[in-house]
Amino acid sequence: MMNLFIETRQLIMYINRKQIIDTLLRIIDHISDKEYQERVWILGKGPEVDDFDETCCNFFPEVDDVIEKYKDFGITTAQYKILKKFRDKFDIFSDTNNWPQEFIDTPEWITIMHLAKDVLKAFNYQKN
Repeated sequence: MMNLFIETRQLIMYINRKQIIDTLLRIIDHISDKEYQERVWILGKGPEVDDFDETCCNFFPEVDDVIEKYKDFGITTAQYKILKKFRDKFDIFSDTNNWPQEFIDTPEWITIMHLAKDVLKAFNYQKN
């Protein structure tokens, strides 16, 4: 009976970690996608309801937990490094930029979008 409990608990933890990673990758996908940013962040067209501030508020707590416990999330060292590099660059960028309409075409934002795409590639992310 105890083994079943332990196995069930481990399965729930695995599912929760998978959901966290999936959510994080979806956020990173939005950061990598200029069309999404123009349509949702700038023009406010749906069906999604999102903005740059909300993206940051959802991204940083999740990514910090994943980076801190990356082995528990089944993330490889290579994935960890690319995710951490992206997080660090995006953190610096988001501290000084708030309005997508002002930064969406800047070289700095283009670099952030490319780094986001690198993360998605490292995680073999596929849009649903």
